[in-house]
Amino acid sequence: MEKQAAGKLPKPTVKRLLGVAVPVGALRTKNGIGVGEFADLADFAVLCKKMKIGLIQLLPVNDTGFESSPYSSLTAFGLHPIYLRIEELAEYSSVDSGLKKRIKAAREKFDKYKRFSHYEILKEKMEIFRIIYDANKNEIAKSSSGLSAWIEKNTWVKVYAVYRRLKEINELKSWKDWKEYSVVTAAEIEELWNDKTLREDHLFWAWLQHALDEQFSKAAKAIADAGIVLEGDLPILMNDDSCDVWAHPDIFIRELSAGAPPDMYSPEGQNWGFPIYNWEAQEKDNYSWWRLRLKVAEKYYKAYRIDHVLGFFRIWASSHNDYSSALGRFVPYTPVTTGDLKKLGFDRSRVRWVSQPHIHTDEIFEVLRSNWGGDFTPEEIKAAADKIFSKALARINDEELWLFKKKITGEKDIDKLALHPSCRGYLLAKWKNRTFLEYKKGKFFPVWQLRNTTAYQSFTQNEKNALDALLEKRQNKSERIWMQQGMKLLSVLVESSSMLPCAEDLGAVPSCVPKALSKLKILGLRVTRWHRDWYQNSQPYVPFEDYPVLSVCTPAVHDSSTVREWWNNEADQEQFAAFIGVPSLPKVYNPGTAKVILSKTASARSRFRVFQIQDLLHLSNNWYSENPEDERVNVPGTANEFNWTYRLPAAIHEISKDKELIAAVAQLNKIKPVKKQ
Repeated sequence: MEKQAAGKLPKPTVKRLLGVAVPVGALRTKNGIGVGEFADLADFAVLCKKMKIGLIQLLPVNDTGFESSPYSSLTAFGLHPIYLRIEELAEYSSVDSGLKKRIKAAREKFDKYKRFSHYEILKEKMEIFRIIYDANKNEIAKSSSGLSAWIEKNTWVKVYAVYRRLKEINELKSWKDWKEYSVVTAAEIEELWNDKTLREDHLFWAWLQHALDEQFSKAAKAIADAGIVLEGDLPILMNDDSCDVWAHPDIFIRELSAGAPPDMYSPEGQNWGFPIYNWEAQEKDNYSWWRLRLKVAEKYYKAYRIDHVLGFFRIWASSHNDYSSALGRFVPYTPVTTGDLKKLGFDRSRVRWVSQPHIHTDEIFEVLRSNWGGDFTPEEIKAAADKIFSKALARINDEELWLFKKKITGEKDIDKLALHPSCRGYLLAKWKNRTFLEYKKGKFFPVWQLRNTTAYQSFTQNEKNALDALLEKRQNKSERIWMQQGMKLLSVLVESSSMLPCAEDLGAVPSCVPKALSKLKILGLRVTRWHRDWYQNSQPYVPFEDYPVLSVCTPAVHDSSTVREWWNNEADQEQFAAFIGVPSLPKVYNPGTAKVILSKTASARSRFRVFQIQDLLHLSNNWYSENPEDERVNVPGTANEFNWTYRLPAAIHEISKDKELIAAVAQLNKIKPVKKQ
């Protein structure tokens, strides 16, 4: 990765725009094979221009293999082959009638699906790409084809191609499970790339990326020529099974897994399974990996969404040996030390008391008796208890108290013991029952639910007050560190590209985040249904005139329900109707309701007012799905074939005939920002 010198921070001027968010895969035309392709973006831009839409926002489009989530990428640079149009390949002219019939049959089959089948379509298209490549590989390999010159300008593709070939011959297994080359050096990757016996397979992956780059670049130009801003999405994190983590392990910390702390929706927290970044290592080469990532994205986009911008300030990380993230911690964080606890009057045994779960002998027997009851004899229950004691627990001297054995380092180790389900559940709960996580000898982090732990509840009120005061000091000091880190890292992003950065800053955001975004002129995100004053009793919605100018306003995102589903099933209708000043809104969503809610949202002071394509389609009666749930893009916390496979209800040219819809969307663009009183 090449080094790049730091430059001056640009000062972007942001025109007020109406935008639409749409996944590329959702687009439908007569030319696609059951899924949207990059070429479809040009047709979509024509429709958007008629609607007076000035911004198109996409989900990530990097290669994720057979994983449908666009946030689980195999590469930070390579594009997804599923979006490649076969007929626009330079080599398509050589396709015989048999293959053309296969392509036609695939189009007819998959176009009938209401949601696209990521696995089936990708499998079919990859087989077709292979056939076309094999028939033209000699011509493709010639320097005159242009591929060699493209590779030299996009050297990242060498690592990607070597990784993808190895993944193929290892039956798509994670690189961690490969028998060879699971650990490699840059020199070994280069040696593999230069191996003449492997050149044919490597060039296949480079050829695909070259074609994808050409088609996406052409579509991006068509969008720009229409006067529309194309906004991409850069996920902050990388899949552990990616060529970037495989080839550059030094810039990641794989022992920790990124996620989110517990909340009302996820009491166990969220463990995404992605490694966190080693920022110190990245700083040594001037963040060249991130700079290259932006350079590649800049070929297509004029703006980009920084996914989970909070992660640049601090990341919630848990052990890779845990399933949940209940015992996660902020990285970085000013730790509580053994010395701090001693000053609070905690001797060695009390430090152990707050940092290690303690289990009483009787608790084990009670769990077994209550779950097994009369089905087992006392002797059998005792034998089961002895198994738990011997496998999982270590006694404290002669006391009737037990600690987890040192070999138990996480929830996955408890699973390996193969205990009765009731015992497994009990031990998993006890594992999390500690006030502090000692993540390094003498360094402690207060667990998220510390006030619910047995140890904390045993403290006197004076001890609780003293501990709370200490934690407040650590929080304040940590916030200063987060501000410094966030400003440093985001400055690198801002100075490395002419693209306009937009941040996804949802969740429990510390005060340093909006301060940094404001200083760097980065647009924050305001989701209407969640942008409320949560500390007031009625939790009122924030007025649209109070939205920051440097922000993106939206009523729904890809991880939420549509506005229609929210209104019908989730919204506090009376409060929201009163908030927008239209108390007579229908209880069941219809185009009239959509017009009122979207128009009010479009009046926000935010520079960008972005709507999901589904929400805009609801301005017309023609595009309502029978079941509102079918219109979602993703349901967080679930893994199935439904997620990330949304398709438009009709082809773009059919939707373009809906004059009522076009006029209704265009009207949103005319709405001026509401002025402060």
